[in-house]
Amino acid sequence: MTQPVQEETCVVVVGAGPAGLTVANLLHGAGIPCVVLERQSRAYAEQRQRAGIVETRAVRMFQDWGLDARVLGGAPSDDVLEVRVDGRHRLLRFGTDDDGPQALLCPQQVLVANLIATFLDGGGDLRFESSEVALDGLTGQRPTVRYRSPDGTMHEIACDFVAGCDGDHGASRAAVPEGELTAYPFDHRISWLTVLAEAPPPPHPLMAISRHGYAGHFARGPLASRFYLQCAPTDQADDWPDDRVWQHLRTRLGEDGLVAGPITEKVVFPLRSVVHEPMRYGRLYLAGDAAHVVSPVGGKGMNLALYDAEVFARAVRDFIADGDESGLNSYSRTCLHRTWNYQEFSRWMTEMLHDAGDDSRTGPFRRKLALARLDRLCRSRASSLAFAELMAGLA
Repeated sequence: MTQPVQEETCVVVVGAGPAGLTVANLLHGAGIPCVVLERQSRAYAEQRQRAGIVETRAVRMFQDWGLDARVLGGAPSDDVLEVRVDGRHRLLRFGTDDDGPQALLCPQQVLVANLIATFLDGGGDLRFESSEVALDGLTGQRPTVRYRSPDGTMHEIACDFVAGCDGDHGASRAAVPEGELTAYPFDHRISWLTVLAEAPPPPHPLMAISRHGYAGHFARGPLASRFYLQCAPTDQADDWPDDRVWQHLRTRLGEDGLVAGPITEKVVFPLRSVVHEPMRYGRLYLAGDAAHVVSPVGGKGMNLALYDAEVFARAVRDFIADGDESGLNSYSRTCLHRTWNYQEFSRWMTEMLHDAGDDSRTGPFRRKLALARLDRLCRSRASSLAFAELMAGLA
C-alpha cells in the first residue's frame, strides 16, 4: 500500500466557506502557516448562494485586519430594512449613531470569491476537491488531517490546530467522539420556499407580512434576486411552478407590477436552529455551521461564522507570538456567548415576522402580539436602537 504524503503546517482549516476562508486570510496576514482543504471545486464554492448582509461588526473586523478593500471593496452600504404589513410600508433603520462603517450588501458568493482570490494571490495554500477528509489525534500535541487529492494521492498533514469550518454535515464535528458535545436543536416549525431568479433586486432588503404568509425579497447581485415564501412543511419544490411563485410573490409583497424573470433555483427547507457545546475538542476548534445553525431571519448565520473565525485567528496569533493560551482556552465560551445572543435575536425576529401574518398556525392572539411588537419597533426610539445594535452586531 502506498504511504500517504507526509506534510506539516501550523493550522489545517477544513472547509472553504466564509468561516474557513476568513480564518485562512487572517492567519496568513499574521504570518502563520495554514492549509485549507475544501471538498468542492473552486467554481462550486464561488457560486454557493447564501446570505447577503455583512454586519457592521464584521466590516470593522475586515478593516482592522487590512482586508476590507480586497474583500468588501465595491459592496454598497445599506442600513435600511423595509417591512410591509398587509401592504403598508415601514422602514426600519439598523445603522448605528457613531461615525463607523455601516452594514454592506455583499452576497456570500461575492464574499467567498474575494476571500479566495485574496488568499491565493497572497500565496496561500488552498486545496479544492479534497475528499475523504479524516481527523486523528485531536487530543494530542500534533493532530493529523488526512485527505485524498484529486489525482488520488493520499496526504497526511501534521499540525498544531485544526479549524473545523466544514458545515453542519462535515467531517470535523463528526470526528468528535459521541458524548463529548451536547446538541441543542430547535425546530421553528416553519418552512420556506427559497427562489433564486434573474429579476431586479429591491432598493432595500424587504420583508412582507400578510395573512397569505411571509415573503422576502433580497438582492443577490445587480440583476439577481433571492425570494422567500413561507410554505407548508409538507410542500416540495415541484408544488410551486413558476406561475404560482410569481402570483404569491406579487400578492404577499403587495406589488402587482413585480418584474418576473427566469427562475434558476427553487428549494424548500425548514427553518431550524442548533448549537453544539462546547465548540472545542482538544485541538479542534469548530466554527460557523459546524458549531451552530441559525434561522436565516436576521442574517446572522454568516456573520456569526465570521465572528468565530476572528476569535480563533486572534487566539492562535497570540499563542504563536507570546505563548498566551488564554484566547484558545476561552474560545468556546467567548463564541457561545455571541451564539446564544444571536440565536435569541433570530428566534425573536422569526416569531414576530411569521406570527404577525397568517394566524392559522398560532391563532389570532399571537398575531396581535406580534403586530404590537412590530408597531413598537417602528415607533419607539429605544426599541429601534436596540434592534439596530443587534442587527449591526454591536450588542
